[in-house]
Amino acid sequence: MAAVFLITLYEYSPLFYITVISLCFVVTAAMVLGWFGFDVPVILRSSDETESVVPVPEKRMVQVTNPFALEMGSSGVVSVTEGVSLLPCCLEPCVLSCYWGCGVHALQGALQTHQHGPTLHFQYHHCQSFHISGEDREEHYTKMPADLGITDFGLLPRERYPIVAVLTLAESEARDTYNIVASVTVVHVPDDKYSLSARILFQYLLTAQGNMYELKPLFMSAENKGLSEATDPDRSTEAPPETQKREPGKEMPGMEDEEDWSEEGKGKDCVVCQNEPVNRVLLPCRHACVCDGCVHRFQHCPICRAFVLESFALFQQPHMEEVEEE
Repeated sequence: MAAVFLITLYEYSPLFYITVISLCFVVTAAMVLGWFGFDVPVILRSSDETESVVPVPEKRMVQVTNPFALEMGSSGVVSVTEGVSLLPCCLEPCVLSCYWGCGVHALQGALQTHQHGPTLHFQYHHCQSFHISGEDREEHYTKMPADLGITDFGLLPRERYPIVAVLTLAESEARDTYNIVASVTVVHVPDDKYSLSARILFQYLLTAQGNMYELKPLFMSAENKGLSEATDPDRSTEAPPETQKREPGKEMPGMEDEEDWSEEGKGKDCVVCQNEPVNRVLLPCRHACVCDGCVHRFQHCPICRAFVLESFALFQQPHMEEVEEE
């Protein structure tokens, strides 16, 4: 009957054309309204818009004070035979211990053992220690003795790291003040067998409770570079041991500079809306590129297109804190 009705409508009435045109108009209008954010049936929306309905989970954060930071120095030629310069920046007097030729398995075992005790034991070729004051911002030069006759650490895969730098608090009173008691930094130094430029490979923070946290850098656009460089040792970090933390930057102010750092971050534009400041870090890709409003509009990172599992805020917005109090 329906087919007969349509054939009759097609042969004897212009209503068939009117109906088809009207249906196309309704579908097109619904799609346009959906693009502008009006409520339309989900079946008429695109797949990207349907995905954006699901909010991105927020990672819960806790604020801890990290008294340690270590960077590569900028002076001299860096190699196994020539040595390397390290720049520690600490909030309290510390001891910098440089372990040359530290065993890979020995280091991993020491980090795991730390979960049951505060002592670290390494298998190494040479150790050199420096006492660092809280105001010390000087580079410290460490070198393996020439009489050891070591010019390289073999071909890949290696059994030893070129150098492992450990920062620990020098005063017992400071150990009771800070939850983080040690910082372990694995540094690559070029040699005759592997000429990769000197760089920091891994950084770990060890707590008084026996937990271990790995420091990982945030990835930001060139316009937002100043935000990542302004992070200092005492920034907010994530609670679970397996999650990412922000890497200390080049300047190491105390907690009193947090407001200045937040003001600097507020001047960076979101890559999506180009209006609001960047305040969200996407996980697991660690791109800091969107604001609080745009983070819920998609489920893929706008920089690398990786799937977003969760996110966390760089700093708390004042209006958000007021709403929570109410």
